Amino acid sequence: MARRRFIVEADGGSRGNPGPAGYGAVVLDAVTGEPLAEVAEYIGTATNNVAEYKGLIAGLRAAHALDPEAEVQVRMDSKLVIEQMSGRWKIKHPDMRPLATEAKGLLPPGQVTYGWIPREKNKHADRLANEAMDAGKRGEQWQPKVPPGGTLAAAAPEAPADDALAEPAAPEAPSA
Repeated sequence: MARRRFIVEADGGSRGNPGPAGYGAVVLDAVTGEPLAEVAEYIGTATNNVAEYKGLIAGLRAAHALDPEAEVQVRMDSKLVIEQMSGRWKIKHPDMRPLATEAKGLLPPGQVTYGWIPREKNKHADRLANEAMDAGKRGEQWQPKVPPGGTLAAAAPEAPADDALAEPAAPEAPSA
């Protein structure tokens, strides 16, 4: 049986560097593109790089929770995190080392690949990070928009809000 394949898109940001910070991550089914899990959190005052790493860690944890055996492709717009986690750049900053070590320990190395994507392709995770920072500014923690036990809608960001509430199409029967 083939392993499940996930894509983790993660982002982190701070408003000031350091400043109020948060992260967001989404786990996607690599075959269908369907969002399977979203995570985000306001983390208080931190640097942008710390927030990026925390987003990576949260995304990997969410993927592990869905299927610890899945192959995971991480996509981020942080060249620093991608290059460091790929082993092409040294991790010089002492605050980043324990975060990278934690991320590397969440799934076996052969199960995870890393790739850089432009910021425009990382909008879902970026939106979640901003939602988390906005919640933190209000003195709240980010809450998922999906009720517990519900499923995530795979609506395009520019789709009208009413489309997100539409019933999904019935799955097609597999062809022989």
